[in-house]
Amino acid sequence: MSNHSARWAAAIRNSQKPAYVAIADAIAEDIQSGKLAANQRLPPLRTLAQALKLNFTTVARGYAEAQQRGLVDARAGRGTTVREFVRAGPVRRAGAASLIDMTMNMPPEPQDRQLLQRMREGLAAVAGEADIYELLRYQEFGGALEDREAGARWLSRHLPGVTAARVLVCPGVQSALLGLFSALARSGDIIACEAVTYPGIKGLAAQLGIRLYGLPADDEGLDPEAFAALCAAEPPKALYCNPTFLNPTTAVMSQARREAVAEIARRYSVPIVEDDAYGCLPVKRPTALANLAPELTFYVTGFAKILGAGLRIAYIAAPNARFTARISAALRTSVVMAVPFMTQLATRWIEDGTVKVATLAIREESRARQKLAAQILLKADYVSKPEAFHLWLSVPEPWTRIEFTSHLRAHGVGVVVSDTFTVTGTPPEAVRVCLGGNTNRDECRHSLELIEDALEHLPAAASRVM
Repeated sequence: MSNHSARWAAAIRNSQKPAYVAIADAIAEDIQSGKLAANQRLPPLRTLAQALKLNFTTVARGYAEAQQRGLVDARAGRGTTVREFVRAGPVRRAGAASLIDMTMNMPPEPQDRQLLQRMREGLAAVAGEADIYELLRYQEFGGALEDREAGARWLSRHLPGVTAARVLVCPGVQSALLGLFSALARSGDIIACEAVTYPGIKGLAAQLGIRLYGLPADDEGLDPEAFAALCAAEPPKALYCNPTFLNPTTAVMSQARREAVAEIARRYSVPIVEDDAYGCLPVKRPTALANLAPELTFYVTGFAKILGAGLRIAYIAAPNARFTARISAALRTSVVMAVPFMTQLATRWIEDGTVKVATLAIREESRARQKLAAQILLKADYVSKPEAFHLWLSVPEPWTRIEFTSHLRAHGVGVVVSDTFTVTGTPPEAVRVCLGGNTNRDECRHSLELIEDALEHLPAAASRVM
């Protein structure tokens, strides 16, 4: 045990404060006494946890508390070091650790210089070449012809033969789904979906007064027999599904299930809303339902999951031009139009290949983070896919999903409890963990280590050291 660790262990034993606060106090005292110098590196978390005979999360919280007080810095590749200029004055009272947000299902942000340069150039080109007043005017809803043609070119990689006449440009997938739900169902009508599914449709359904009917699903997708039974008893106005990397479980509907679902939808004339937000991520892309039941399927995808949520551009490929006009009217009343600047930027990035390059970079970064998860969560019961940027983690007894989520938040990690995604039945004891967003790999690793440590400790044991 190092001199620092020995002093800190004694300070913790003699303190009446929670262990994590005592760790931060001990660091502060060593800095003030000169025992810790500016830029000096502190012991790694696991090494210190072993030396102090505390669990990993308590020590991590102590370092986070010291960082909140302005005593230390944590940087990728350097670990935790004493700040060069420590704030003067009395030590700040203990506060909550800063949160590493693993709640929002955003793509990771690759720091590839060539990709970033391409994106900057595209952004500058649109800003420099556009007619300012044209960008400030009302636009034709659904996008100008050149923007719909660009969207059709992008979609044709998955929907061979799709034409601009069938494509609408929308301000994000959520608004596209709002328009589709509004056009296909009325208040009191039923729309079927996976029993555990994308939570955005729960809000839309509540707003429109639509009833959601949750169908059982497993890792191969929703159960066709349950779908057929519902259709025979009371055909829904539509089937909503997220067949590739289902949010939150990452399930991918098998080819056999896709064919069965398409056949049932055809038999009962039930429209399909295919939310393919993650369809570009798998190396081997599954067959779209829109290719199996083209006369019934409204295919929806956008750039939120392959470029970033701030690029609020999505595309609907309708079964035919007649449906395009119908959906356009429904959307026009609620969202007016997609932002012209964003639309032009998306068109440029499609045409110059930036979208394709970004997709490949995000896929590779997602693979790297999934490898981290596999290395760290060795004993965890979770499901995911190599190219996905989230995972579905089962919470072991005696933890409950609520206790587990609260415990992680108290230690600086935010995850999403299963209740958020559950349409029908009792929510499973599980949470969704997102590996993307603006967290770097070191922060992702740190969060996964905190999760792994929490899984190894009973709730009562964890609460005694907080």
